[in-house]
Amino acid sequence: MKHRPRKRFGQNFLVDADVIAAVIAAIAPARGDRLVEIGPGLGALTRPLLAATGRVDAIEIDRDLAQTLTAEFGDSLRVHITDVLKFDFAALGGDLRVVGNLPYNISTPLLFYLARCTERIRDIHVMLQKEVVARMVAAPSDSDYGRPSVMLQYRFEMEKLLDVPAAAFNPAPKVESAVVRLMPLRPPRHPARDEKLFGRIVGAAFSQRRKALRNSLRGYLSEADFAGLTISPMARAQDLGVAQYVAIANYVGSRGAKFD
Repeated sequence: MKHRPRKRFGQNFLVDADVIAAVIAAIAPARGDRLVEIGPGLGALTRPLLAATGRVDAIEIDRDLAQTLTAEFGDSLRVHITDVLKFDFAALGGDLRVVGNLPYNISTPLLFYLARCTERIRDIHVMLQKEVVARMVAAPSDSDYGRPSVMLQYRFEMEKLLDVPAAAFNPAPKVESAVVRLMPLRPPRHPARDEKLFGRIVGAAFSQRRKALRNSLRGYLSEADFAGLTISPMARAQDLGVAQYVAIANYVGSRGAKFD
């Protein structure tokens, strides 16, 4: 299949047979699985996924690639030609297994989009920029720990599975990659009573990550509030885990104050 990679779609096609085999082994697809592949590209993962399950839904924004894939795989591959950030995963039912080599230029917003669909998803196996995966799985106080870490760890149990060198792709990207597994937490281990407020507090904390929380969260907490929560006002955003951010959000929400 000849296709010139399109930079505007962030196309880097996986071509390394050993990496493909390792990714498929990690996914462990089985007959009857409801697989949804994001960005099938040239079909490197699609072929073994179809061989294992017999049916795959694929989301592909490139019409030329979609046409070629449909011609090769026929009815066994249902291609949805659309921007994945606009795709309605609920239309495919439940117990979905999401896989893919994600376009790096939309990887973070796409992960947050998938986080809103967890009630429909069994698991997610995706390839991302290595640095993004590091931020996803980072622990509190790690240099990579940030807002994406907190917000995704609230929704998912995550595990980095393997590193993927740039040479495994054509064209080779300028960055290294990694494969990560995300398992939805239903319900979250530490449920926030108001998830929008939880998100705003996490965002406020990390918007000034080098400042003490007494400054970055001064619109939400007083010195007395920090004491009641047993959180140091001199701590910084990266020092708190998911449970502590949820505790702050639930405490602030219990006061009944309104925040824009």
